[in-house]
Amino acid sequence: MKEIVLFGTNHRAAPLEIRERCSFEGEGLQRGLKDLLSLPEVEEGAILSTCNRVEIYAATGSPEEGLRQIRGFVSEKSGLSDDELSRFFYSYTGREAVRHIFRVASSLDSMVVGEPQILGQIKDAYRKAAEEGCLGLLLHRFFQKTFSVAKRVRSSTAIGDKAISVSFVAVELAKRIFRDLGEKVVLVIGAGDMCELAAQYFVRAGVKGIRVTNRTYERAVELAERFGGEAIPFSDLIDGLMEADIVLSSTGSPHYLVRKEEVATVLKRRKQRPLFFIDIAVPRDIDPEVNNLDNAYLYDIDDLQEVAEANVKDRLKEAQRAEAIIEEEVEKFYRWRETLDVVPTIISLKERMERIREGELRKSMGALSRLSPEEREAVEALTEAIIKKVLHGPIKVLKETSGTPEEGLYVELIRRLFQLED
Repeated sequence: MKEIVLFGTNHRAAPLEIRERCSFEGEGLQRGLKDLLSLPEVEEGAILSTCNRVEIYAATGSPEEGLRQIRGFVSEKSGLSDDELSRFFYSYTGREAVRHIFRVASSLDSMVVGEPQILGQIKDAYRKAAEEGCLGLLLHRFFQKTFSVAKRVRSSTAIGDKAISVSFVAVELAKRIFRDLGEKVVLVIGAGDMCELAAQYFVRAGVKGIRVTNRTYERAVELAERFGGEAIPFSDLIDGLMEADIVLSSTGSPHYLVRKEEVATVLKRRKQRPLFFIDIAVPRDIDPEVNNLDNAYLYDIDDLQEVAEANVKDRLKEAQRAEAIIEEEVEKFYRWRETLDVVPTIISLKERMERIREGELRKSMGALSRLSPEEREAVEALTEAIIKKVLHGPIKVLKETSGTPEEGLYVELIRRLFQLED
């Protein structure tokens, strides 16, 4: 029987410099999925890569060996040593893996408890894995169940009330630094969801102006116009630092967009007027060495943890209710999963009996031809009902013994009694 396994890390398990080494972005994710499915023991797979976590989900007939191969895959991709993988990564099998992703999707494992973005990120990971042909019956059902569990948690608890996000926390950090944002100009690097949310929160906080730059200029224009701001060409990014007080960056770039030497030059031109950077990208967009410059202050996503923790206390009661829902849903999922091995036999049994029913009706076609359409319909319904009655007992036994030591015995017995084809 195939089992679900998980190997990954998150913002609590590993520092940013470890997470960014094993992140999957753009074409790297596509290649990563293909390489994952090439592992001998991985039959189905998906990769979730966000600013706060990188997790690999797989279905395998050999959980221990499957996890060993996935661990090697991550090591080869990231260059992390075996010791680093042991220190900073976690692995789960079976119910623990299912419970973990249910908690992640319900935002119980997020830096900001209750934030809604993670569910969209998991759906995106599911979609990309499906497009690459990486999902089979088990992981398809697993993800669909994950989405319904997250929806139930949000509708049955107040975990998402006044929900905030990493972008919100970034703006709260800016408020702590400046107290009054009314005279500050913000430069947003990127035009994705995180940047859009950040721009929205900065406007609400009353900043003097918003400027947006992005590799695709049209996206920068679209986002800037939405918030009454100004778009600047990506080629003018460094010049754009001249007028900014706060720079918030979140792109999918695999390398630094802003380097120490460039910021040093800008600071001289600004006559050392302070410049604050908030980098919520993984991998990072801004060279960490920028923080060593006088009058340059750089905060990355791990620095937002302290601000986010204040949010957790207000949601503990709702989180406890959510945990109870998740435990219930884990058991429901496993009741379904444990029937997987008997499903082919049940299908074969139904098909066998249906062929017999249709064959006997064809033999009686001469006699049935004298019946009215209503009478023929009644005969069809009668024979279908008889088949259902006959099958009820065997199918019930198969489902009840699924996942028990007796499962194989009853499957073999029914296949022989009813002469089912392999």
